[in-house]
Amino acid sequence: MSAKSIDLNVDLGEGFDHDMELIELASSVNIACGWHAGDALTMRRVTAEAIRKGVAIGAHPSFPDRENFGRAPMDLPADEVYAGVQYQVGALAAVVAGISGRLVHVKPHGALYNMAETDARLAFAIVRAVKDYDPELAIYGLAGGQLVRVARSEGLAAVDEAFADRAYTSDGRLVPRSQANAVLASDDAASEQVLRMVGQQHVRSVDGNYVALNAQTICLHGDGEHAVTFARRLRADLSAAGFSVARPAMESTIQ
Repeated sequence: MSAKSIDLNVDLGEGFDHDMELIELASSVNIACGWHAGDALTMRRVTAEAIRKGVAIGAHPSFPDRENFGRAPMDLPADEVYAGVQYQVGALAAVVAGISGRLVHVKPHGALYNMAETDARLAFAIVRAVKDYDPELAIYGLAGGQLVRVARSEGLAAVDEAFADRAYTSDGRLVPRSQANAVLASDDAASEQVLRMVGQQHVRSVDGNYVALNAQTICLHGDGEHAVTFARRLRADLSAAGFSVARPAMESTIQ
């Protein structure tokens, strides 16, 4: 990816009404695989539109937790996580292949994503499940975090992800949603944060420190009340700052 482009990825297929509008504004999408949200028909509909628009398609596997939208921590054995990730990735890959598309990446969802940053067992289980299924798939994970490091150590491409609307701690992690101020209060603040991350390669933490960050993709959540409005705003702000939106060049992410 050139220094003047950035990938915008959106989590889709989660039961909200504006998936098709968001595909128009994204360069990558992460499609729910049925365990925290979504179903086979939704996967097919979203995938078909992503293929039509030339958007990179990723699987968005989670813990088996529809009740809590995949955001509740779960203490599962590593082999169960491995099997669950591979099952979900395989399900979406079958849908994608059935309509002549190609699965490009995998981005864990919710608590599975967050716990992989503190639990090496989970990080390795996720990465090995993906690698054993298809070593050409890339991993999207927290910028500078454990999941992307493990992916690269196992020979997979990895893409460093930053979040438009989430607050950061001084060690570069996301402020847990259970804490106050975990989500930025306004579109202005979120856009300013993204421009700082892609333009200056750092983010301001909740305690005022500046944390270095190599953002190769920016996550835009698809479940917010103003998701489409903000995505349009951010595209305009990035363009005004001289950045184009483009899917990542995977070969450049391998270290």
